Amino acid sequence: MSTKILPTITKPADLRRLGLEEERQLAQEIREFLIEHVSRQGGHLGPNLGVVELTLALHRVFDSPRDAIVFDTGHQSYVHKLLTGRQDFSRLRERGGLAGYPQRSESPHDIVESSHASSSLSWADGISRAFSLTGQDDRHVVAVVGDGALTGGMTWEALNNITDDNKRKLVIVVNDNGRSYAPTIGGMARFLNTVRTQRSYLALQSQSSKAFRQLGGGLGNRFYRGVRGGIHGFLSRFSNGEALYSNLDIKYLGPVDGHDIEALEDTLRQAKDYGAPVIVHAITQKGRGYQLALDNDADQFHAVGKMDPTTGEPLKADQGESWTSVFADEIAELAATNPKLVGITAAMLRPVGLHRFKERFPERVLDVGIAEQHAVTSAAGLAYGGLHPVVAIYSTFMNRAFDQVLMDVGLHRAGVTFVLDRAGVTGPDGPSHHGVWDLALLQIVPTIRLAAPRDASRLREELREAVAVDDAPTVIRFSKGVVDDEHDAVERLEDGVDVLVRGSKQDVLLVTVGPMATLGLDVARLLEADGIGATVVDPRWVVPVPQSVLCLSGEHRIVVTIEDGVVVGGIGTRVRQDLRAAEIDTTVTELGIPDEFIAHASRSQILKDAGLTAENIAANVIAQVRGTRIPYARPERTRK
Repeated sequence: MSTKILPTITKPADLRRLGLEEERQLAQEIREFLIEHVSRQGGHLGPNLGVVELTLALHRVFDSPRDAIVFDTGHQSYVHKLLTGRQDFSRLRERGGLAGYPQRSESPHDIVESSHASSSLSWADGISRAFSLTGQDDRHVVAVVGDGALTGGMTWEALNNITDDNKRKLVIVVNDNGRSYAPTIGGMARFLNTVRTQRSYLALQSQSSKAFRQLGGGLGNRFYRGVRGGIHGFLSRFSNGEALYSNLDIKYLGPVDGHDIEALEDTLRQAKDYGAPVIVHAITQKGRGYQLALDNDADQFHAVGKMDPTTGEPLKADQGESWTSVFADEIAELAATNPKLVGITAAMLRPVGLHRFKERFPERVLDVGIAEQHAVTSAAGLAYGGLHPVVAIYSTFMNRAFDQVLMDVGLHRAGVTFVLDRAGVTGPDGPSHHGVWDLALLQIVPTIRLAAPRDASRLREELREAVAVDDAPTVIRFSKGVVDDEHDAVERLEDGVDVLVRGSKQDVLLVTVGPMATLGLDVARLLEADGIGATVVDPRWVVPVPQSVLCLSGEHRIVVTIEDGVVVGGIGTRVRQDLRAAEIDTTVTELGIPDEFIAHASRSQILKDAGLTAENIAANVIAQVRGTRIPYARPERTRK
């Protein structure tokens, strides 16, 4: 059996001693490594299986980190990590282990940490301009952008500026596998598919390759590589590839087989030597080398949990229904009785739970690609036209469309419902994926109404209430993973606030936001055991603050708000302000997530770090009630 090559690769320079057959062996080893370790830890599998040869070629041709390589998005960087000295995947996406995205603290080879798509070309534009302006003209910048990310308008804004200066050494590699999470949609996708499947290109490529190699040995190969660029240029003009990009005044090379290491290296060297911005169009296959992924039509194992690599089945049995699944069922049922409802997704149909709606009413669900800003303003237009759009987006990605929520939806009092999946602390995907900013951001939009369900029953009823509002934006936010236990109210007040526990005394009012209700109930039990009466309420609709919450606050000695959003400008702040406006002087303590970029870890670890445990909160309340120390001393905070 041949000696393993992967363990001998500690830096990109090690790749340059390998011959072609050794590179092919290494590619196979990398795929085996990824299948073994990602199936054990969970993570992005399909995208990384598809970029093995491409990443090898990039690190053979370019000199990272002197040449800056930017990934869009960073979930396709696992191979890059392996080739830059990071081969311990035993704690991938766990605290103390490797991040699931590029991370500067891990390696100087990692440039951009954000996992939000469509930003790489702007990064590359800025970096290459900086190199040019500071006399570092021998340094290259490479942006690896997925075809799905090309559906985002920011990429085209960047291209417009990149072509303004043709003296920079900037290479844009389009990793074209025809998919983002699912098949890429829209006009750009149709164009790329035409290039990808052009019969004349495929036939001529095959015939020319065979003919040149029949010349024999190195001479044939050198001759073939020498004319390959010319053939690609001819074919790309024929298939409209160069016609598109020439209008942007940028050189186009391709399409090239993204799994042919030799062809990739040839094309990338041409791009490197060109001395001006170049687009390299590489055709790849998501899930390459792993039949189970290729057979998975839904997402080709885009992101997986811990699973059996031989069967693809999850190792851990489901512990209950997910928030996303509850929403998926309910919105499909509502659509059946309300023909005005339409769904909008930004390239994430299944992850956000609109797939069942689309299965039943395909013409009423729109996938706009990775274009959240367009999704929101388009929704405002749909509302103007008499429909009620339901825009389902991950909470972290909603940040990108705040201006459109404010000016296009809020200002026009459009009846649009936003459903924010993965709200709050999400855990292993790290700082750019936590959905902790939505409460602070969205509550400042005038007229907006914001709900945070505590369990599946509340999600269903609050969604029904939301889509009935046609004169203002509404928001429903829920967490990642399995829904929380059901907590029935002992009383529902006239304005819809649920009282979950009535304290034996009116000492402390605990105002909980969404799934923090469980934590609030645990705190109340500890307080009651210590002789302190605690009332727990779930406002259900947290913005605007219900009047009954203000009234109850005036009846208690202390108010404690608990939320899983950033505490600065959060719901607690809103409660405090409304109490002051109502001239109610009850002390308010706001608990939530600190204003930090929080690294990847489990949800429970992050909440514990923020002091959001029943024991810590109860101890601080007891100290506050008894005046024994300064309230709410949190664990020491560290900034990344």
